[in-house]
Amino acid sequence: MGISATGSRPLNTLKAFLAALILALAADARAERQMENLSRGIVAVPLQQGGMFVSWRLFATDPESVRFNVYRRQGDALATCITPEPLATATSVVDAGADPAADPHYHVRPVVDGVEGPASREVEGWRQRFLEIPVKPIEGYRPGDASVGDLDGDGELEVVVHQVSRPRDNGTAGVTGEPVLDAYELDGTFLWRINLGRNIREGEHYTQFMVYDLDGDGRAEVACKTADGTVDGAGTVIGDGEKDWRTLQPGSNRDGRILDGPEYLTVFDGRTGRGLATVDYEPGRGPIDGWGGIGGNAGNDAYGNRCDRFLACVAYLDGERPSLVTCRGVYGRIAIVAWDWRAGQLTRRWSFDTGVSRPPYDDASPYSGMGGHSLGVGDVDGDGRDEIVYQAMVVDDDGTGLYTTGLRHGDAMHLADIDPDRAGQEVFSVQENEEEVERFQTPGAALRDAASGEILWSHSPMADVPAGLVADIDPRHRGCEVWGGPGGLRDARGREIGPSPREADWCIWWDGDPLRELLTPGRDWSRAFGPRGPVPTPSAGTGARRRPITRISKWNGVAGDTEPLFECDAAGVSRGPALLGDLVGDWREEMLLVAPGGESLRLYTTTMPTGMRLPTLLHDPQYRLGLAWQNVVYNKPPHPGFFLGHGMERPPRPALRLVGDGEALSRP
Repeated sequence: MGISATGSRPLNTLKAFLAALILALAADARAERQMENLSRGIVAVPLQQGGMFVSWRLFATDPESVRFNVYRRQGDALATCITPEPLATATSVVDAGADPAADPHYHVRPVVDGVEGPASREVEGWRQRFLEIPVKPIEGYRPGDASVGDLDGDGELEVVVHQVSRPRDNGTAGVTGEPVLDAYELDGTFLWRINLGRNIREGEHYTQFMVYDLDGDGRAEVACKTADGTVDGAGTVIGDGEKDWRTLQPGSNRDGRILDGPEYLTVFDGRTGRGLATVDYEPGRGPIDGWGGIGGNAGNDAYGNRCDRFLACVAYLDGERPSLVTCRGVYGRIAIVAWDWRAGQLTRRWSFDTGVSRPPYDDASPYSGMGGHSLGVGDVDGDGRDEIVYQAMVVDDDGTGLYTTGLRHGDAMHLADIDPDRAGQEVFSVQENEEEVERFQTPGAALRDAASGEILWSHSPMADVPAGLVADIDPRHRGCEVWGGPGGLRDARGREIGPSPREADWCIWWDGDPLRELLTPGRDWSRAFGPRGPVPTPSAGTGARRRPITRISKWNGVAGDTEPLFECDAAGVSRGPALLGDLVGDWREEMLLVAPGGESLRLYTTTMPTGMRLPTLLHDPQYRLGLAWQNVVYNKPPHPGFFLGHGMERPPRPALRLVGDGEALSRP
């Protein structure tokens, strides 16, 4: 399939220079963003051939000249430096002399201008290839999506995991389990449990939980939709615990749905799970039949499908402090509300609402029907404040519409610096195209300028494209590659360059180069749930594996195929890993998966040497926000706000204000 160049490129040298200059001046003038003060996040993992692989964070606030000494302690002996001279390259090292059976412990010390700084926290080496994080099992539940945040302000990330029972898609009737949120230290120490109760329906479109330090006190909060009967981590019931607002009508398409009763938004204390503030959830569900429109498989309904599709995110709307953003609606009406959590008060910042429209939707807002099942957050226009990329349209930092593309609904969207030779970022999206395809001639996939919405190229008009991915996987072509729909793999300019990988959902930085690898999460069929409960484990005679296989592979563009790098028998959740991101160690990414049996999570990190030295991606604001929204509906991998790939330039230095009790050095 060819491409349609529906927008002009900034080929004029002066125009490109001026655009880059404007973005640079805006970046220089931006305010410092509040960010968690992290520890060095050291990990030490045993190697199959013996020895230990040790990795730690470089902070974006470290001086450019910082180097590191690495120390090992075994038994009662004093710690000894294992680096002959301070390391000036990668923030990882192979300790070939370590004995994994001797319980080695590690710490690092920064060295600036020849002066050794204070020691980081000492950590114990892992006993196996992964870190086992036990979870408290619940009969009939399985671990689902996870998120991370510094819940207690000590500089270490904790895990919040959504435990799932009998989930349902919005399009399916039936009674579900009660959503549960658990919090754990990485060593498995249980912190608290929140039961959202019977009046919150279980399913990936319903509970989007944000874990982030919203008020700058150095400790992350947890925020999500609640209802009568929600029980917080301290055992306190929110609302009326006796109410049952579920519609119990077996055989009806309303069965199991919650279409009556109050809806709340609660901010919970990250340390205890205690509810700190509860307000009415906005936007509300009414009118139930007022959420239809023209967007993908749209139309309308009065039984509670379209009115109960939720998204959420965190965004730096003032350029300095994060705000919570709650969203409702994708196919027609879209309503978004921004909230500030400051000094113990939850207040509304602004509202965006496309409004109710009725068939044939001739009076619908041009922003109506432009939503998808994921979103993105980033400073797309270079003014230092974040915008919300809501699939085919963008809401500005002040709650007004920045632009709408008319591309309508889709299931995948990626905000990134896809073409590093253009100023700013781009958005790649795929479109569902199930309704009105001849009328709109909507392309199945399109790349647009993130700031203006200008379509740079597109292909496959009227095609229904279910998945698409963005990653730099082939060093022979400048920028990221994109794929999804007919036509195979394309470069950043839309040119077909060969067959595309079979994996079109997840990618990961795993080996030692800046190219991203491909991730295929395994699925644990023994703990999968169907419409009526657990799905039995497939028998050996069916050819299905009894255990899942999660695989990381490298794309070989010459051969047009993948080469395996890593495999494990831990599983993903409904649509990917429980969480993927730069969680510990150097700038490369980790996978949080579900162990066989579902009674623990497993954290996997790379042990492949690298010569690349990059600050932790957690200090790139766009990437860090991507971790926060990753649990939203159809999970997607996070992307930084700069180009990270073959031939990349040095990343820009973010302006950060670190809060908490971590180990980061002061900004020079």
